[in-house]
Amino acid sequence: MGFSSIFSCAKGSKGGIYREKKGGNRGTYREEEDKNVQKWRIFSLKELQSATNDFNYDNMLGENRFKSVYKGKLWNGSQIAVKRFKVWSDKVDKEFVIEIEILARVCNKNLLSLKGYCAEGQERLIVYDYMPNLSLHSNLHGQHSAKCLLDWDRRMNIAIGSAEGILYLHHQATPYIIHSDIKASNVLLDSDFQARVTDFGFAMLVPNGVTHVTTRVEDTLVVLSSRFLCSGYLAPEHALLGEASKSCDVYSFGILLLELASGKRPAQKLSTTSKPTIVQWALPLTCEGKFDELADSKLNGEFVEEELKRVVMVALVCAQNRPEKRPTMLEVVELLKGNSNEKLMALENDEMFKTTYSLDNRSQSREDDQAEQLKREAYNSCHISEEKEIEEV
Repeated sequence: MGFSSIFSCAKGSKGGIYREKKGGNRGTYREEEDKNVQKWRIFSLKELQSATNDFNYDNMLGENRFKSVYKGKLWNGSQIAVKRFKVWSDKVDKEFVIEIEILARVCNKNLLSLKGYCAEGQERLIVYDYMPNLSLHSNLHGQHSAKCLLDWDRRMNIAIGSAEGILYLHHQATPYIIHSDIKASNVLLDSDFQARVTDFGFAMLVPNGVTHVTTRVEDTLVVLSSRFLCSGYLAPEHALLGEASKSCDVYSFGILLLELASGKRPAQKLSTTSKPTIVQWALPLTCEGKFDELADSKLNGEFVEEELKRVVMVALVCAQNRPEKRPTMLEVVELLKGNSNEKLMALENDEMFKTTYSLDNRSQSREDDQAEQLKREAYNSCHISEEKEIEEV
């Protein structure tokens, strides 16, 4: 896959034809004739250096070992976010190209849109619209968490908006797209706190008729297992078999929903004596109807109980160990919106909510035991970093 494939995919995504316009040190602009095609540009390194004050630390929104994200301002006054890969390698190049290729294909209000990219020498940079309210992670656990900006109405809108973004990837994009990295730091919030799903570096374009993609052969699993399983979002079959699927995304989204409702990190220590997963913590409380104990304390009891109940139950059926029991994103969106009383009743009567659960005495299959053991080992061995985290990784 190379840069030429990006252009061909973008041209073919909606039938648009691009014309290049030279803009001096403002880079190259690719303008579409088809108005339905998302506009994006090829930026020069000089322009992005100027926009970010030479990637000044004061403009940094977040970072990890591999990437940094900076806030910038273009010559026309528009604000941007610039993801800069720290070290060039073949794997970095591949992730860079995959993300651009996918972003050039998609157009949905709940996906962060591509403004452009820069590839000069060994520099690899991706440019997005700047999201003033940063990420869901930042609002739940990071620099915005103390401000308590997420009331219940905003949380419901984020839940539904992010679900609709993933639904687009799974059921409306052609070929369909497995995101593979759904988590709170990859849900950004615009000025109105509307959700924008982002970061497609691990995403996969999947032809019709293919149900899953094996990632182990390209060592993607090693990367995902170390940074994603430890965070609590990775589906057990992805970790055990290296198989990515729509259902894996559904699992990750279920964990994200629990995090959104409860304000708890998926992999944090939830009690002084044990380290249950967020699902193991939430399921017994749900079965006992103790939804007030599930709600984020920052809400101060100000939430709609029926909606909270719906969100938590949808989250738990999404985050089941067995992929065949998980709903599709079409069903998830319908349930979150409460559109079908019949399906809501079926959800409440699901067998998983009719069992008395104990963290120390649970009846489950050998496969479930294996999956739970894998997750426990990962959670117990991981240390949640409190350092400034990147908003798009």
